[in-house]
Amino acid sequence: MLHLHMCFLCLIGIGILIYFVHQRPSCDHKGMSLNRNNVQPARTPFYIVVVCCGQRVQETLVMIKSAILFNYEQEYLKFFIFTEKEKDDELREKLTDWKSILPALFDFDILPLNFPSQNEIEWKNLFKPCAAQRLFLPSLLTDVDSLLYVDTDILFLSPISDIWNFFKKFNDSQIAALTPEHENENIGWYNRFARHPFYGRLGVNSGVMLMNLTRMREFNWEKHILSIHEEYKLRIIWGDQDIINILFYYYPDKLFVMPCEYNYRPDHCMYMSICNMTDSSVKLIHGNRGYFHADRQPLFKIIYESMESYQLGSNANTNFLMPLRAALYRKSVNESSCGKISTEVLKIATKLFGNSY
Repeated sequence: MLHLHMCFLCLIGIGILIYFVHQRPSCDHKGMSLNRNNVQPARTPFYIVVVCCGQRVQETLVMIKSAILFNYEQEYLKFFIFTEKEKDDELREKLTDWKSILPALFDFDILPLNFPSQNEIEWKNLFKPCAAQRLFLPSLLTDVDSLLYVDTDILFLSPISDIWNFFKKFNDSQIAALTPEHENENIGWYNRFARHPFYGRLGVNSGVMLMNLTRMREFNWEKHILSIHEEYKLRIIWGDQDIINILFYYYPDKLFVMPCEYNYRPDHCMYMSICNMTDSSVKLIHGNRGYFHADRQPLFKIIYESMESYQLGSNANTNFLMPLRAALYRKSVNESSCGKISTEVLKIATKLFGNSY
């Protein structure tokens, strides 16, 4: 009997030992406690979609870097990148490197281009190569409820949670959010030149677009898109943006309009300052028409090059904010029309990174 009792106690001891071996927390190289089963956060991702074709790989990577850098609240970001097969390796290599630095903050999927089979070539080459891919996201990302689409020549200058909050302001009918194409009728394109209907007084720009895919599917978005393209394809100039404008002309109740600082472009400052920012800060900046790579308005090129040079994971104050601030104080910037918004460009970065050492 004593022998059986001792065996029973030994079995209990072994069981306790096995429990602690398997349940004790592991530690990373910084001594932080990690749960092996919780490496990936349980929160719903903030989905960001970009379409990358032609010579746009570097722009795409710099855009992604800016979203990660300004993700100050450490939301979990998930990037969907639609691209040509030959761009896959270059994108994957750099994003995998970044993910090894910040493993729990973002993930990505690189997806093949996918257009309607009956007019695949026509859709692929509408306006700019692959730009129309965004029109078919509701049927391509069927498991996604909502996302933020951005062009490759967009840079985040604020946390994604800022623009994402507009989803909460949608009424029951709204399916998407865009910013105005222009703020001034004297320099507006749609009101002066368009040969087709467009949204509102001055149209909308499609470079930054919040999309509720669930509602778009219920609305039969793609059926409307195909119908509009068939009717107006000989009258549109700006491809998918024109199609979007035509759709919201007929269904204005489906659109939420965001302030211009969420898609700040050279047109807002090159002649005069025409974007009345709600809190004096640029949230997303859009270097369309090649302004990130030209000296016509040096502010745009400087912001892009500062973000491009920043090493993800390094100190944001000393390696991004301070060089950017110094560059924006150059005489060539101060004497340019758009240089007058340098303070507005720096405002959020200064608030987030100004005291990080």
